[in-house]
Amino acid sequence: MNEYEEKQEARRLYYLEKAEEARRESDDRWARARKMGDAIPMGQPILVGHHSEKSHRAYLKRMNNQYDKAMELSGKADYYERKAESVGKGGISSDDPDAIQKLTEKLDKLKEFQEQMKAANRAVRMKDIEKGNAKLREQGYTDKQIKELREPDFCGRIGYPDYQLSNNNANIHRIEGRIKELQQRKTREETSEVIKNDLYEYKVEDNRCQFIFDGKPEDEIRTILKSNAFKWSPNRGAWVRQASSAGHYAAKLVRKELEKFVEGGE
Repeated sequence: MNEYEEKQEARRLYYLEKAEEARRESDDRWARARKMGDAIPMGQPILVGHHSEKSHRAYLKRMNNQYDKAMELSGKADYYERKAESVGKGGISSDDPDAIQKLTEKLDKLKEFQEQMKAANRAVRMKDIEKGNAKLREQGYTDKQIKELREPDFCGRIGYPDYQLSNNNANIHRIEGRIKELQQRKTREETSEVIKNDLYEYKVEDNRCQFIFDGKPEDEIRTILKSNAFKWSPNRGAWVRQASSAGHYAAKLVRKELEKFVEGGE
């Protein structure tokens, strides 16, 4: 497990902890509400005009508030459980240091599947059905799968439809583009200089363009950073944005804007 995956696991456990905390508090609220309800004699109505009316209504309101809060906390627990379940399910993140390797493995599988679909379609379309079926068996298809491939769809097509090959091919090109972008980004990071002056330190690290200041920068500087989509990261103690091509370009613009604040320029 690399550092990114460790962070993801820590995030998942954090959500589970929050879910458990909310579920526990929800159970406590339910128990309190039921206990309050048990204290009221069964069928006891509010005695309108009686001296007890006001306190009775207030008591019922407090009890209902407990039920409402229990429901709210139960929903909160469900929310955090869904968050925990979704961690790591959003595909391969560019922040993952093993992203290129994982994307390459995924790309290889997609290319293999593309060739598999093409070979299956050639076999399915052979005039000699028995020879075609033999070819499909050689490719690893079961008799059940062969029957499904030969079953015409709503348009009368057999085998893998053209749109499935087109979609898979589009995914291949998309992942190839991501790999190329990440490789270029890695090269930029490896060759990126650390810039230091009297005002700030600039560096590229953890897939982030980062501006680090000695203390809180003045309003005008913060405006420049924000207008170029840089955000304050308490964890890093820096103003950051993703180190994409746009991020590097934005950082260049920020450095140019900050020249007027640096004694003697950069």
